[in-house]
Amino acid sequence: MTFDIGEKVVYPNQGVGTIENISSRNFGAQLEQFYLLRLAYSSMTVMVPVSNVGSIGLRRITKTSEITKVQHYLATGECHNHPDWKYRFKVNSDKMQSGNLLAIAEVFKGLLILQADKPLSFREKKMLERARHMLVSEISIARGMSPEEAEEALRKALSKSSILLPAVA
Repeated sequence: MTFDIGEKVVYPNQGVGTIENISSRNFGAQLEQFYLLRLAYSSMTVMVPVSNVGSIGLRRITKTSEITKVQHYLATGECHNHPDWKYRFKVNSDKMQSGNLLAIAEVFKGLLILQADKPLSFREKKMLERARHMLVSEISIARGMSPEEAEEALRKALSKSSILLPAVA
């Protein structure tokens, strides 16, 4: 998969970024091409080797049909949280690393349900914040709406499952 300068892409577990440059570097006798990616959430820049794009999971912004599936899942989908937090955290971390928007929605909904019953650990709170950010940022870009409108779309979908979306921490 190749990207162009200025294209918005998703870096798994970090969120949406913009390809700012494509450069080449020599490593010994081998010339390697890199994408210079600026992440929207943190303004951090990341150099991603073109040869590793697939293994890293760098991908284009999700199509609107996939976002419809995410909203449907948030509104009606089943959610199962494992009682052992270490196991649950590992499973959720793998889902976040996958970069798959539906998997991120599963983490998001599961942690919201869990949070309604008991306080989340510090690490799970951070994961919930990251999942929320990733959903809001990708939905807003894919649908051409403001982050506030994307947040409202999440709130409406979750309300159909009787889940409240708390204010941003």
